[in-house]
Amino acid sequence: MSTSGQTGRYRRTALAAAAAAGLLGTLLVPSVAEAHGHHKPKVEDLQLLAINDFHGNLEPPAGSSGTVKEVDPATGQVVSTPAGGVEYLATALRDARKGHRNTLTVAAGDIVGASPLLSGLFHDEPTIEAMNELGLDVTSVGNHEFDEGSKELLRLQDGGCHPTDGCYTKGRKFKGADFQYLAANVTNEKTGRPLLDPYWIADVHGEKVGFIGVTLEGTPNIVTAAGVKGLKFGDEVETINKYTAVLKRKGVNAIVALIHEGGYPASTTYNYDCGAGGSGVSGPIVDIAKNIDPAVGAIVTGHTHNAYACAIPDKNGVPRSVTSAASFGRLYTEINLQIDKRTGAIVRPSVTAANHVVRRTVAKAPDMTKLIDTYNKLAAPIANRPVGYISADINGRGSADLEKPLGDVIADAQLAGTAPADKGGAQIAFMNPGGIRSDLVYKASAAEGDGVVTYGEAFTVQPFTNMMQVKTLTGAKVVELLQQQVSGLNDAAPKILQVSKGLTYTLDMTKTGAARVVVSSIKLNGTAIDPAASYRVAANEFLAGGGDGFPAFTSGTNTLVGPSDLDLFNAYLGANSSAAKPLAPPARDRISLVGDGTDKD
Repeated sequence: MSTSGQTGRYRRTALAAAAAAGLLGTLLVPSVAEAHGHHKPKVEDLQLLAINDFHGNLEPPAGSSGTVKEVDPATGQVVSTPAGGVEYLATALRDARKGHRNTLTVAAGDIVGASPLLSGLFHDEPTIEAMNELGLDVTSVGNHEFDEGSKELLRLQDGGCHPTDGCYTKGRKFKGADFQYLAANVTNEKTGRPLLDPYWIADVHGEKVGFIGVTLEGTPNIVTAAGVKGLKFGDEVETINKYTAVLKRKGVNAIVALIHEGGYPASTTYNYDCGAGGSGVSGPIVDIAKNIDPAVGAIVTGHTHNAYACAIPDKNGVPRSVTSAASFGRLYTEINLQIDKRTGAIVRPSVTAANHVVRRTVAKAPDMTKLIDTYNKLAAPIANRPVGYISADINGRGSADLEKPLGDVIADAQLAGTAPADKGGAQIAFMNPGGIRSDLVYKASAAEGDGVVTYGEAFTVQPFTNMMQVKTLTGAKVVELLQQQVSGLNDAAPKILQVSKGLTYTLDMTKTGAARVVVSSIKLNGTAIDPAASYRVAANEFLAGGGDGFPAFTSGTNTLVGPSDLDLFNAYLGANSSAAKPLAPPARDRISLVGDGTDKD
């Protein structure tokens, strides 16, 4: 049987799920003892199938968000391969389980949140139902699980109709997740108790396997204050090591960490070789992995939307598997390992891991098609309404440039909607790059026609429905804002704000920290920013509250709250495009770049 952690409720056993799927056979992997000529330990084989950062992408993601880069074996060239869509993901996972009598499906957070309209319109209930169907067993929480607050996260776990919108189908109540959410480092500020289970234990033919789930400690910096109110987020390493000790005291020696924090591989091809000692991957996960208790046999990660299957040495210098499967269901990671029946621990040298593309050439899973069709019918009156027209792709999430074409469009939309005196009198608008969740794609996704932007497509780009705020900032604070893109919390991984028309400046990426912003180059409509002058600045409520490492926003005064960012985006598309005169991609001439700069957000 399987058991959950300290506070949660048992839902179903991993083995029952395996039996129901008809999983048979075993995978044999040579053990370290055999390699050294010792008696071969009796082992139990276990397959883990891992995903991360699904973000409610039930339908195949559009544009560059729906492709993976891989090396074409015939030509040796890097090509973009269409991938993703839960109909294909379900088929891929079910096929991968065949021939394995022990298999668990796990995730590393952000299964929901920042979702396209098909899931987001229904508060991500469709995605939870899809994950139930495809057999997800356990996941850590991610930062986006807190987009609608902890009470909503608990509802997704436990079930029940939405407190405001109610049930979406007459006589049908949302039953919640069949899988277990883990939040070991998310505690109640008053009681100190975990919001959700810190760990989950599966019984694999008599061998206990423990999973510890955490999100990144910096979650409060990238989620609205309301979403994490009353919660404390602990250090990832300290938390995992604490619960590793707890599990070992319970006799659980096979341990896997599910961490919603990640790294940046040196190559964007999905099956890139990280090299010896994991030298080909950088970012926060490297130090985390090096300091996690060696008793943890494998680490599944997420958050950065990158793909890697690396071996990063633990604090004893012994390599340990660290993986991530990109995002949006475009990849899954297959991890095969052995559990030593004498010690109950994972045989570390037996662990192998590889990412696999969720290709759209396989058959669609009929149950997923049925689920998508059901919710598409409910969403159709809203989703299919045209809101604008474009003459070519306008890339946002799919652009590696620091100034993104769609970022310019969104910032202009926010300025246009808040510039009138009675709307805030904004002179500048800033947009956080992580809030741009997709691209605007010229090719029709359904029957709307090429170049038509539907409400559903606009929602996919701007799914948070953050309310806009306009504040008065001094010129000195505007300069400080721009410097915070490349210093402070954003020093190691810059977050380059998208700026509205009229604001121009130069980034010198050959320098370090705040010096990367060439202060003398900052101009508004051709005039240098005056540090002593006052400016009206617009941003969504997340940024305006200091999110993403921009505390300078919080010094603003005379705040006026306006419409949502999505409303302004739709209004701008409607006012600035038509079938006869579609909106063209902007010139991207606001941020001048010295040196190499690519976006890692």
